[in-house]
Formats: sequence, C-alpha cells, structure tokens
Amino acid sequence: MALLEVNDLKVHYPIRGGVFGRVQNYVKAVDGVSFKIEEGETLGLVGESGSGKSTTGKAIIGLADITAGNILYDGKNITKYVGKNHSEYRRGVQMIFQDSYSSLNPKKRVLDIIAEPLRNFEKSTPLEEKKRIDELLDIVGLPPEAALKYPHEFSGGQRQRIGIARAMALKPRLIIADEPVSALDLSVQAQVLNFMKEIQEQFNLAYLFISHDLGVVKHMCKNIVIMNKGRFVEKGSKESIYNDPRHIYTKRLIAAIPNIDPDQREESQKFRDRVTEDYSNKYNDYYDKNNHVYDLKKISDDHFVALP
Repeated sequence: MALLEVNDLKVHYPIRGGVFGRVQNYVKAVDGVSFKIEEGETLGLVGESGSGKSTTGKAIIGLADITAGNILYDGKNITKYVGKNHSEYRRGVQMIFQDSYSSLNPKKRVLDIIAEPLRNFEKSTPLEEKKRIDELLDIVGLPPEAALKYPHEFSGGQRQRIGIARAMALKPRLIIADEPVSALDLSVQAQVLNFMKEIQEQFNLAYLFISHDLGVVKHMCKNIVIMNKGRFVEKGSKESIYNDPRHIYTKRLIAAIPNIDPDQREESQKFRDRVTEDYSNKYNDYYDKNNHVYDLKKISDDHFVALP
C-alpha cells in the first residue's frame, strides 16, 4: 500500500469578466495528474516555471483548493481533511518552501518558529519543548544557541535548515520539498541535499521533491514525473527518463543540463541543436490541436509517455 496516492487531481482557477464578474474560462494549473509515493521513497516532480508542479504540492498539503480528484493517505481517502488543522494527515505531511527567508516569520526567534507545530499538535511542558527543539537543531547541524536568534541572522543555507527542522518537528512521514535548494549557492545546495538524504535514511522519510533542475533530481530521486501545461508528459524510473527520454519536452529539459566535460562539449551542443530542431518541427506530434498534453501511454513496466 502506497503512503500517498493522488488520483486525477485538478486545480482550476476561474477567469472572471464582464459587468457581473461571471466566469468566462478557467486556468487549468493542474489538470488530472495521478501518482503514488511509497514509504521512504523520493519522487521527483520536474517542470519549468508555470508547469503546475508547485500548485500540485500546495494542493496536496492544503494550500491550494482542489477542484476535483482525491488523495489517499495510508489507504484512506482524506481529500476533505486536506488543510484541516489537527488532522493526522496534517501532522504526517509537512512542507519545505523554496524561499527560506519569506517562509520564516522575521519577528519570531528560531525557538518559536520550530516550536509552532509542537504547540499546535502536542501538549508539551516548556522543558519538554526546549529539549525537542535542541534535538531538532542538532539533527540539522545547528548549535543550541541558534534557538535565540532571528531568521535574518542566518545564511541562506542555515535558514533552509531551520525550515527543515520545523518540517521535522512532528516526525512526519512525508515532506513536500518545493525547490528547496534553487535559491542557494551550488556548494550550499550540495550540503542541503546530502543532509536531506541523511535524515531520510535515518527516519525513513518520503519526499515529493519538486524542482526544475533535472541534475539535482537525478541525485535525489528514484522515480521521476515530468510536468508541462498542468499534466504529466512522462513518468518512470530515473534510468528510463535519463537514458531513454521519449517526449520532446523531456528531451529539452535533459538537453539543458550543463555538461562540464570539455571532451563532450561538441557532442552536447549537437544534441541540443537536434532537440531544438525537433521541438520546432515535431511539436504538433506531442500536443493536440488545443495545445493540450495527451494522456500517458505505457511504454514499459516503469515508463509512461504522453503520446497520441
């Protein structure tokens, strides 16, 4: 049984116009996506800005209203409980945000930021709370005195660690990581990513890892889904996506991964040129006349592609 199962999830935003503000059309930010996440697994959700990947994560945790579809957690349909305070689902699924600075209240000390979920869900004594906060700071590699400081006193990587500590406070089973390292320097990115893998092994965490960077996703994830125009264009194992990309959009993302080997510079440039040409000439083969993504079709046991 999957830890989290999402079936035909849709998030549509109405476009209103006219004198009476009637609904004229809808922006289909997420338009019928389905996937599963097993206990301890990292699923990569990849796409460019505006593809709907962040909205998918927000809908799962209750920060965006679900238009249609259902969410199963431990085999139970919890769609109506998504976003409800004090539910078991709200406790078991936490989120790490892209902008670590704006996601932390600048008027609160780290002590109060990390303690907030504890105060919402647990009735701990001040001593127990302090002990738990010290444990969480130790897990993320920060000293106990960091609890008395404010967010602006930390670097970007340290602030992201505070966000991770807050997400870990209630011992969740799934963490939705929305571009957790995109705003960080490359050296700090590596530190945070390796740290996330360490705590995953230590606590058997599952991740929904949302990113636009296929290079980072390759380091973190076993299975990957590629999203474009609110739908999945390709889904499969890491090996099948990287070694045998079938959709033109996936090929474009892979072609954008920098190759630092000077001996392969010419070969990489030829591949990029070929993909760019194919995208221009064969675009209509991958999208219907309304510019919508086709339904996924099975290519192999661990590979699905959106084809006509």
